[in-house]
Amino acid sequence: MRACLVITIDVEEDSWDRFQEADDSLENISRIPMLQALFDRYGAVPTYLVTYPVVVNRLAMGLLRDIYDKGRCEIGAHCHPWNTPPVREASSFQNTYLCNLPADLVREKIGTLTNALRDRLGAQPASFRAGRWGFGSDVAAAIREFGYQIDSSVTPYWDWREFGGPDFSDAPSAPYLFDPENVLEMKPRGGLMEIPPTIGFLRDDFARAARLRRRITRSRVARLHLMGMLDRLRVLSFRWLTPELWNGAEMVALAKSFLRNGGSVLNMSFHSVTLLPGKSEYVQEESQVPIFLSHIETVLSFAAENGIQFSSLQAAGAALRPLL
Repeated sequence: MRACLVITIDVEEDSWDRFQEADDSLENISRIPMLQALFDRYGAVPTYLVTYPVVVNRLAMGLLRDIYDKGRCEIGAHCHPWNTPPVREASSFQNTYLCNLPADLVREKIGTLTNALRDRLGAQPASFRAGRWGFGSDVAAAIREFGYQIDSSVTPYWDWREFGGPDFSDAPSAPYLFDPENVLEMKPRGGLMEIPPTIGFLRDDFARAARLRRRITRSRVARLHLMGMLDRLRVLSFRWLTPELWNGAEMVALAKSFLRNGGSVLNMSFHSVTLLPGKSEYVQEESQVPIFLSHIETVLSFAAENGIQFSSLQAAGAALRPLL
């Protein structure tokens, strides 16, 4: 399969680290045409993963639907449990992770979001991402029931348990088929496909690097100091293909390393709210927005110059399935 670049964007409300049902301002959505114009210059087809407040907002969804109707993007689902009806759970940090909620409530929330999205799109959405990466077996069972084909919630090599979330330390870094019973186990005939965000190392042999990272993060040694030292020495340089954490050059270095290690699908991910200064920790001033966009463009340019195909999540999944 020809290497491809997928771009997944969590399109959500303006609030950041405020997990309240009433926080539904959507000013950041007005910045998406500026972002889409950048994608259009390169022929890139992003996948916009939208939350419930976005789906039910006429102006926000109208803007996205215009791009979608012209074949310039895919639109999938992104479930924030705290503002997706029904909201029956107690307000707590743990309950911001969809995977921590009772299975019946998970099913109801995903059903609400999916039905609203079907109504607005006039089509069945194919791709899903859990808010705050809160993915697990109950979530997987629900998305399979509601007709999704692809998930992009699993973050390889990351353990979110100290924040109340799942542990993906042992997750595969490449796309794989799976069944809901075990979302981290490859199943050649699995009914769902995982296309994870691209996360890895600036070195060959990801498996060995991952084992070393796990030993360090699970030990009682001064983890941050040791990890920082190993990063500077390029022994364990750990990167995520996101312009929110790394500049263009670092992302290209990761992409090259990932491809050398046999990867064929690059998945660059970020949040729409980062486009609105002061609403996230990543872009605080208007002058930083062009810099943020330039990091994205560096990756787009790298892909275009190296024959890497631009793809939506759904299209990538269709191309991959016969090969997995």
